[in-house]
Amino acid sequence: MSDLTPPPSSDDPNRLLLPPHLVEGYEAFLTGRFKQERDHYRHLAEAGQKPRVMLIGCCDSRVSPEVIFDVDHGDIFVVRNVAALVPPYHPNNDLHGTSAALEFGIMGLRIEHIVVMGHARCGGIKNFAHADADPYQRPLSSGDFIGKWMSLIEPAAARLGHARDPLEKYVEDLALESIIQSLINLRTFPWIKNLEERGIIKLHGAYFDIANAVLRVFDPLKERFVAISSAIHAEAFAEPRF
Repeated sequence: MSDLTPPPSSDDPNRLLLPPHLVEGYEAFLTGRFKQERDHYRHLAEAGQKPRVMLIGCCDSRVSPEVIFDVDHGDIFVVRNVAALVPPYHPNNDLHGTSAALEFGIMGLRIEHIVVMGHARCGGIKNFAHADADPYQRPLSSGDFIGKWMSLIEPAAARLGHARDPLEKYVEDLALESIIQSLINLRTFPWIKNLEERGIIKLHGAYFDIANAVLRVFDPLKERFVAISSAIHAEAFAEPRF
């Protein structure tokens, strides 16, 4: 826009208030799903949310819990942050977004299951591992928030030992171990620990591979992550027969 071009007026319908593809998506939602499920949306608005599952996932735009688990709106209470981490219980005057969401989900919504879901090729985990492999670089140590947040991985990294080759395998191991660390941290919240011991809530760990859609879950008896729904997964990837 040149200096001679006047800014759009406040009543100009073509003003860019949102990215165009979001506006197009909203319009498709209005004429598609919302139109078909209007009564269900009205019920959700009037009855409120009553999800049984709370999922703590990564804010990575490639990993959408609602898509992965094919759930309807209102079915899961989702909290997303960098690398799907859970901090330990530490009440003070700081601002605690994930901890506040946990408190609301457990004490307010009476959630029955908490799922911590990490994923393959996580940028936060990868950068933490690369910084450990090369101590001359600290890509996540600068800035106002990210370096401190990623320090939550340090107990998991300490159990694994320093980064090693092949680094790609170490990154995956660290991602899995960080999920276990988040489950450990969940149990530092007194009300979560109490409810789990009484069998009222259950804690779960999960790991999703973006490239091949393999979902692994933590088996506490085997003390490792195991793939689930393997037969259905194989069927989904089978070559079509003509």
